[in-house]
Amino acid sequence: MIVTTANSVIDPENPDSPDAEKNIFSEPRSERSNNDPRDQGHRSGKQPRQNNQPRRDKRDVHGWVVLDKPIGMTSTHAVAVVKRLFQAKRAGHAGTLDPLASGGLPIALGEATKTVPFVMDGRKRYRFTVAWGEERDTDDTEGRAVKTSDLRPSAEAIRELLPRFTGLIEQTPPQYSAIKIQGERAYDLARDGETVDLKPRPVEIHHLSLVDQPDSSHAVFEAECGKGTYVRALARDLGRILGCYGHICALRRTLVGPFGEADMIPLEQLEALCDRAASGEGSLADALLPVETALDDIPALAVTRADAARLHRGQAVLLRGRDAPNSSGTVYVTVAGRLLALAEIGNGELIPKRVFNLTGLTASSARSNESV
Repeated sequence: MIVTTANSVIDPENPDSPDAEKNIFSEPRSERSNNDPRDQGHRSGKQPRQNNQPRRDKRDVHGWVVLDKPIGMTSTHAVAVVKRLFQAKRAGHAGTLDPLASGGLPIALGEATKTVPFVMDGRKRYRFTVAWGEERDTDDTEGRAVKTSDLRPSAEAIRELLPRFTGLIEQTPPQYSAIKIQGERAYDLARDGETVDLKPRPVEIHHLSLVDQPDSSHAVFEAECGKGTYVRALARDLGRILGCYGHICALRRTLVGPFGEADMIPLEQLEALCDRAASGEGSLADALLPVETALDDIPALAVTRADAARLHRGQAVLLRGRDAPNSSGTVYVTVAGRLLALAEIGNGELIPKRVFNLTGLTASSARSNESV
């Protein structure tokens, strides 16, 4: 269940780690809200407003910004920055990235927050580098070494192992993860020196390949995986079976659901666009992708204005006539080419589940056409 509030999107059912699926507050509520459970030095979030900086009015902004998140920035801070640039009332994201990771961070603004689950359920693609010779307690460079080895694997040994990590596999989450153990986050327990018993769980790896081996101590991989997969755990488990141990030393996300690298916008470019828009030389709408971009895998159904009015009031619409769909399930409904609602088809009726109100700033026509 996704809960939408005035300032955030919360996913209480999926509080996983940075390289899995976790959606968090757009602004931190407490010290433990930081999405980097390992390094307190990376803390970011809402900055104190200076006395000489007037409060800017928030506005309705609807759409997706796929930020090419830079290394060193938390996902929480990234959402707060984008929200501030757009002066948006609501913002959230569809899958956390570690501060040490770069790449696609889809940020939902306004009514796009209602489509977050569809992005989070999509495939993710990563390019990551494993450093051999050390296993660390965090499974990345932030932690301390707990096991070491002088062994280094050959490319042949690595490739022979990869089929064991492809398909539906059992994976034990990292000790430093956001999974709850009797009401406590695993990373909080780990920071306190406790060893937590995390059970293996099924995850799906659609593709895993070795793409480069720059030297004997490093290997570069590409992986495409489903919801809940921990890339850090992949590095850990590969190193254990190879007998050389390993941890993630670089990570970049190149795909999140329907959003690929072509959709990403660097923070510097977004800030420059904001500056130009403030001087009347452009529009921040040019950085937005339409709300419905997240619904690429869902059938669309166009309705008349009369039926749209009923759906907008939360009333079901009877489907009849030769153009009535003979399928069932979730569809997104449009009227005159404009997104209206998410609805369910069943028993000859179209039942609205989430209605969209796209009044305000939305994606420009150019970006809308690019997304089709």
